[in-house]
Amino acid sequence: MSSSINRRHFLAGATCVAAAAVAGGVFGSGVAQAAPTAYTPDWDSVDQHPAAPEWFQDAKFGIYFHWGVFSVPAYGNEWYPRNMYRAGDSARQHHIETYGQPSAWPYHNFINGARDLAGNFKQFAPKLKSAGGKFDPDEWAQLFVDAGARFAGPVAEHHDGFSMWDSQVNEWNSVQKGPGLDLLKLFSTAIRAKGLKLLVAMHHAYNFTGFYEHAPAQTDPSLKKLYGQLGPAAENQLWFDKLKEVVDRAQPDILWQDFNLDEVDEQQRLNFLAYYYNQAIGWGREVVTTYKDGMNGKGEVFDYERGGPADLTTPYWLTDDSISSSSWCYTQGIGYYSIQQMLHSFIDRVSKNGNVLLNIAPMADGTIPQAQKDILLGIGDHLKRFGESVYATRAWTAYGEGPTKMGGGSFTTPHAGTPQDIRFTRDKAGTVLYATVLGWPGSSLTIKTLGSDRINLSSLTSVKLLGTTAGTYIDLPTPVQNSSGLTVTLPSSAPYSAGAYVLKLAFSGPIPGLRPLAGAIAFADVNYTGTAGVFTVGDHTAADLTAAGPGPGTISSLRPAPGYQVVGHSGDNFTGTSWTFTAENPDLRVTGNNDRIASLRVQFNPATYFRIINATNGLALDSGGDVASGSNLKQWTWNGSTNLQWRAEAVGGGYYRLVNRTNGMVADGWGATDIGSAARQAPWNGGSNQQWRITHRGGDHYTIANRTTGLVLDGGGNVGSGSVTKQWTYGSSANLLWTFTAV
Repeated sequence: MSSSINRRHFLAGATCVAAAAVAGGVFGSGVAQAAPTAYTPDWDSVDQHPAAPEWFQDAKFGIYFHWGVFSVPAYGNEWYPRNMYRAGDSARQHHIETYGQPSAWPYHNFINGARDLAGNFKQFAPKLKSAGGKFDPDEWAQLFVDAGARFAGPVAEHHDGFSMWDSQVNEWNSVQKGPGLDLLKLFSTAIRAKGLKLLVAMHHAYNFTGFYEHAPAQTDPSLKKLYGQLGPAAENQLWFDKLKEVVDRAQPDILWQDFNLDEVDEQQRLNFLAYYYNQAIGWGREVVTTYKDGMNGKGEVFDYERGGPADLTTPYWLTDDSISSSSWCYTQGIGYYSIQQMLHSFIDRVSKNGNVLLNIAPMADGTIPQAQKDILLGIGDHLKRFGESVYATRAWTAYGEGPTKMGGGSFTTPHAGTPQDIRFTRDKAGTVLYATVLGWPGSSLTIKTLGSDRINLSSLTSVKLLGTTAGTYIDLPTPVQNSSGLTVTLPSSAPYSAGAYVLKLAFSGPIPGLRPLAGAIAFADVNYTGTAGVFTVGDHTAADLTAAGPGPGTISSLRPAPGYQVVGHSGDNFTGTSWTFTAENPDLRVTGNNDRIASLRVQFNPATYFRIINATNGLALDSGGDVASGSNLKQWTWNGSTNLQWRAEAVGGGYYRLVNRTNGMVADGWGATDIGSAARQAPWNGGSNQQWRITHRGGDHYTIANRTTGLVLDGGGNVGSGSVTKQWTYGSSANLLWTFTAV
C-alpha cells in the first residue's frame, strides 16, 4: 500500500476510473462473459478476460497484511525506506537518532542485519514457533477464517524491493537473506489448507518509478537492483520476471497490484496479463487481477484505496482498507479504527456492489497484536451469525438509506452508522431482500425506500429478524406500508447484542421493481422484472449496459424517475434509431422497442420544472423573481413559488442550462474563480459561464459545476432563507449537494 505522499499521479487516474464507473450503472452482475481458450499479449485479447468471477462476487471479504523489512523500524509507516532518505522528514531524523546517518546505516542493513546506536541487533528475521520464535502462519490463517474472510494472502513484495519468496531473479529475498524462509510458500500452504482462496499482493511497480528517488546512487549492481536503479529496460523486465515467479510458484487466485502500473512498460503489462490468464486456464481456475491505474479496466477489477463509491457502482469493484488510519504496517503507537467503523463500512461497501480487502499490521517477529485480532473477530462475529445477508448476495437497485454518507472515492474514511442507517442486499435468486440496520432502531423501524409510492409489496410473504445464531429467525408481525415507507414492528428491546441487525424480506416471486428517485432503471423482462441496471444522468454505451446488468439488446421495460427522460438508441454509441421515454413503460413490445436498445442517454426532461434543494439546509434555489440581470441567486424555504422552479435543459457536451420559471433567466457562474463567489443569473447567451455539469453523487444527490469556473453551487451550510448561493471547490461537504425533485 502507499501513503498519501506523492500520490498526485495515482489519484488523478483513480478519480477518472471511479467517475467512469459511477456513470456506468448499478447492480446487476452483468451478462456472463465467455472466457477465451487462450490469450495473447494485446488489449483486444486480455480485455476479454472475465474480470469478477462468481466466486469472487460471492466471497465479499478478504484479508492481507503489510509485513516485511519495514516492520523492523516500526516508525512512521511502511514508507520508512523512502522517508529515511528524505531531507526534513521525521523518519530521517528518527533514523539518524536511532541508527545513524542513512549513508552509513542504509536501509539494507535491516535486511542483512546490523546493530543500532544502542547496540541492539536489528534485522527482519522472524522465527517460526516450531523453531522457538513467535511466527506461526497456520495461526494467522485460522484467524482469517475466524474473521470470516474467504480469501487472504501476503504482500509478497512492497515498494522496498524485498521479495518474500525464493526468487531466482532477485537475490534480495526472504530465503537468501533475513528470515531464511520462503514466506510466500508458507502462507500459500497455510491459507489454502483452511479452504481460503489465495491473494498475493505486489507493490513493486513503484520500486523503480519513484520510491527511492531520495536514496543515494548505488555502484554495486546488486544494490542497484534493490534500490530500483538498474535502468528502465532492466527494471521493466525485472517487474515482469518477479510476477512470473509469483504466478508459477503460488498460483494465486487473486493477483493484486498497487499503483504506478501506468509507469510500467505497456508491453510488459500485457505480457503479464496474458501469461497469468493462460496459466490459470491450465490450472482450471478463474482468477482475478486488480488495478488502480495502468489497465483498461475490462478484464481486471478496479480497486479503491481506502474508500469506495458513494453509490451503487458497476462493474464489480474492490476496496483495500486498513484497520489503522496512521499506517499500513505495524508502528509503535499505531492507532486503530473501531470495530463499528470497520464493520459498518464493510456492510456499506458490499451493498454498493463491492468486495473488501482489509489490511492488518503484524509486528516484525510475527506477533499479531490483540487489538487487531479483536477487530477481525468482531467482523467475524457478525459474519458467523448473519452471513446469509452478505456471502453470495448481490447489490439491489438501491444500496440503502439513512443520514450517514459513506464513500465517494478513494481515501474516504470508514464511518460507523446509526440505527437510522439501512443497507440492502439480495439473494442471487432475486426473491429475498435483506435490510441491515446499523444499530438497534427501537420497537419499530420505517424503511423509507419501501414506501407505497416507490414499490408494490403485494408479493411480500414474510419479514423476519435474523436470530443471534446462523439459520435462526424471529418472526415479526405483518408490516404496514404507506407513502412514508414500510413500518416493521420489532421487539420492544434488542433480543441480543450485535453490531448490526438484519431483516429478511421474502417474496413469493421476484423482488418487485423499485421506482428510482433519480435517473432510470432498465429491466431485462417486462413489468419491471428480471436483471436490472440503474443508470444515472449521462451517456451509457453498450459496454456500460453490459456492466450494469441487462446488457445491450435485452431491455424490455423501463422506469425513468419523475422528471427524467431516457433516449434509447438501436446502435452503440448513440447511433441508429432513437426513442425517447419520459414515463414508465412496463412493456417495450407495445411500442416496438423491445430488446432493441443498444445504448442510452439519461437526461433531465427539458419540459419538467424542478425544485433544486440543498442537502444541508433544505432550502430551494431561488431566483428572487423578476429581478435584474446579474442579480445573485439565493435560497428560500420551498413554498411552491415559480421563483423556486427550474428547468434543466441539455446544451450538449454533458452540460445543462438552468432556466428559472419566473424570469426565464439562467443560472450564471459569472466567470468568477474565487471560492465563495456568488452565483448569479442572466438572459441566456450561450456562454460557458451559463453551462453546468450536473454530476450524480449517490442516492438522489448531485453537484452542479460551472463550466467556466469549475466551481460547484454551494448552499453555505445551515443558513436562513434569503441567503446567497455561492460557488465552491468540490469536496465532501453536504453543502455542495443538491436534489432535483419534479414539481
